[in-house]
Amino acid sequence: MGQTKGDGLRQTKHTPAGPPQFKRRAAILAATVSLLIASVSPGNVQAADLVIAVPNWPSGQATANILKVAIGKTFGLEAGLREMGELNAFAALETGELDIHPEVWRPNLDAAIEKYVDAKKAVVLAKRAVPAWQGLCATEDAEKAGIKSIKDLSDPQKGALLDTDGDGRGELWIGAATWTSASVERIRALSYGYAKNLALVETEEDVGMAAVDAAVATSRPMVFACYAPHNVFELHKVTRLKEPAYDPAKWKIAPGSDPLWIEHSKADTAWPPSEFHIAWSASFGQKHADIAAFLEKVDLTPEEVTAMTYALQVERQPPADYAEKWVAGNAARIEGWAKP
Repeated sequence: MGQTKGDGLRQTKHTPAGPPQFKRRAAILAATVSLLIASVSPGNVQAADLVIAVPNWPSGQATANILKVAIGKTFGLEAGLREMGELNAFAALETGELDIHPEVWRPNLDAAIEKYVDAKKAVVLAKRAVPAWQGLCATEDAEKAGIKSIKDLSDPQKGALLDTDGDGRGELWIGAATWTSASVERIRALSYGYAKNLALVETEEDVGMAAVDAAVATSRPMVFACYAPHNVFELHKVTRLKEPAYDPAKWKIAPGSDPLWIEHSKADTAWPPSEFHIAWSASFGQKHADIAAFLEKVDLTPEEVTAMTYALQVERQPPADYAEKWVAGNAARIEGWAKP
């Protein structure tokens, strides 16, 4: 995304090339990505009454389009869509360049929230949140091969079972290169120790999920970064790797202002409890109090978010088309969100 599904920390510049399978799928998906970019072109934004950020993961894309359609039909305002990374998005919300962000993850973006929401009061975070989860998952074949917990990844013999390019070293997809959560997964790999014998692959989610599909279809063990709500748990039999419960004393992520923040961080523990919210510019909320009140009432469920990811990622429905159908099917509910 230039998007950073992360905690507002500076992104790592290290982007592994990944095994050939990932690179081939990335090339195939280039045309699809270009179509999405065209749908959120600058021209679309310049003619708009307000601007909504578009993340580079399916539920965020779906929600951005749903908000665009719902606001247009309910309030008669034209919303433009713009691809924008989280860190840039918070800065743009402060300046008024951006008005709404559809999916702000916590604890991933807590540093940005502390700065722009709590300290500067420039951004408002909706009180409602969708409960979420983040971690690592294994396919059924990986589990059958004995990879059931995070400690199994430090076993060179088990790690070799995840090899896809024949070099004897397993690969682990940790997320898109532009997600700060991928950087946190790198920290976790270094902290737990399995970074020594696994190649940490960073590539777009479409490529990562296509690799999961291929692994399941060919009965090849695979471990990958995962989060919920997401359709992968409906589509395949995958399990979350067991690991020590979240311990705040062991979750030490250095501030993004530190140029060596990855090296100075440590996280040999599970992710903290997660959730995500809609956010908007405080100045936009003052100008459009009715829309701000509307956004406060949006109450998406984990099941609905899972359905969104399935529609966009598996069925390949265009986000705009999906949003039109979703809004039409939830007209009464949306009307309720708009009531004072």
